[in-house]
Amino acid sequence: MIKRKAYAKINLSLDITGKRKDGYHELSTVMQTVNLFDLLTFDVYPDASVPITLNILDDPTGGLDDLRKEDNLVYKAAKLVLESHNINTPVIISLKKNIPIAAGLGGGSSDAAATIRGLNSLLNLNMSFDEMCKLGIKLGADVPFCIMGGTALCRGIGDKMNRIPNPPQCYLLIAKPKISVSTKHAYEEYDKLTDVDHPDLEMMVDAILNQDLLQVSKSMGNVLEYVTIPEHPVIKQIKKYLIDHGAWGALMSGSGPTVFGIFMDHLFAAKAEKSLVENGLAARTFITTYINNVN
Repeated sequence: MIKRKAYAKINLSLDITGKRKDGYHELSTVMQTVNLFDLLTFDVYPDASVPITLNILDDPTGGLDDLRKEDNLVYKAAKLVLESHNINTPVIISLKKNIPIAAGLGGGSSDAAATIRGLNSLLNLNMSFDEMCKLGIKLGADVPFCIMGGTALCRGIGDKMNRIPNPPQCYLLIAKPKISVSTKHAYEEYDKLTDVDHPDLEMMVDAILNQDLLQVSKSMGNVLEYVTIPEHPVIKQIKKYLIDHGAWGALMSGSGPTVFGIFMDHLFAAKAEKSLVENGLAARTFITTYINNVN
């Protein structure tokens, strides 16, 4: 049996730089792995009558209840790995869900990445990092980064990654309101916008290289806020709430609706978390930190 943690990600900065003829959007984003994870286990299942058995052990949000297992990214990733290597050995995968879904935290992508890494070990496939990423990009733009983890400047459709050092250590308060957001919808609506203030990615990277957490906080930006905040004003409320309660900076991650705040003091983060929940602004909250190693 093999176990793998599938870590969530946040976008410290997210810009859309264009749209390709095949419909994919060109991105420029600084992505960061955080210590919030789903847990997956993998094993061979010789007696199974199907190639992939997927068990979902826990899902606090209930968001996977109506999703066919064949549509789950874990199942799709497993199917891709087995078919690409002509593997006939049946496998059983168990998923214990913790990362909120449709939240901008890359939970599905991270589950897919963990599945590729887990089956690579379980079945002794000896895939290189590049080989795993080539499979991952077929499943989603964030999957290659989730295979790598840490901190990276990602461009293209997520396939061009440059690892950079972790930002200075701090506490991250992650808050998801009682709504979910469709990534597809967010990008479609973004294409209709004409006036967007784009974040300075070079300034963000320089701030990280200089280990200047204050400048990291000031450099954060996400163009998809121009879509999601007007549709869901609670996101702006949460951002303001975090700043008012001691966060150095606050930003929506991915297409949202999850917001994260950067805190230097755990006590301030804990007080803000308690207050957010009591005021009904957030349905789920986590206090966590950056991590570098996802293996």
